[in-house]
Parts: sequence; structure tokens; C-alpha cells
Amino acid sequence: QVQLVESGGGLVQAGDSLSVSCTVSGHTVSTLGMGWFRQAPGKEREIAAAIDARGIMTFYRGAVKDRFTISRDSAKNTLTLQMNGLKSEDTAVYICAARTESGLGTAIRQYDYWGRGIQVTVSS
Repeated sequence: QVQLVESGGGLVQAGDSLSVSCTVSGHTVSTLGMGWFRQAPGKEREIAAAIDARGIMTFYRGAVKDRFTISRDSAKNTLTLQMNGLKSEDTAVYICAARTESGLGTAIRQYDYWGRGIQVTVSS
């Protein structure tokens, strides 16, 4: 059973940087397609970024492209989302997800395991 635990969220000001991490247990990140989703109050969950099992292919939704970077550390078995130039519209619960398929996944239905999420709040 794969378990995902997020850490590193918090409250920052617009323009600041912040990273959120996901510690994976029960499986190695190098065999999992992984992603970061986010859900703002009153809105549907959406993909923010995704990475394939090899760590070569990545996907970013348009609103975060060129500001966010997804990466994984096989030695630590973690997934990280580095967020720069944060905006108030980035405020959301950020949720780590994993899929047993090795390729990129951009849809909720493609993921098998989910973390509980962590709050990121950006004040303007």
C-alpha cells in the first residue's frame, strides 16, 4: 500500500517562494507516475503538475508554467513542488498523488493513491 504525506505548506505573501514535499512509503518513486493537484475553496480539484516515473517527462497547467517546478528524489523517496512568484490565485490545498502506471497522468481518475493535502495560502 502506498502512503503519501505532504509537508511544507504555509502562509506567504504574493511574489514569495515556497516548496511542498511529499514523502512516499510502500513504494519507490522511481516506479510511480506522480502529480500535484490543488483544490481551492468552492472549486474542483485540478492538476498543477505531473512527472513520469523516470523523472524525464513533466506537465504543468498553464497557470503555473514557468513558476512551478516538479521534481522527485529517488534517494529520499520524495516528490517536491517548488513554487516561485506565488499569486493569491495559487491559494489552495495541495495534494500529492501517485499512480502505478509509469507515464504522465493529468486526470484525477488516473491516480490510485492520494495524500491528505496541505494548505498553501498566498496573501496579496
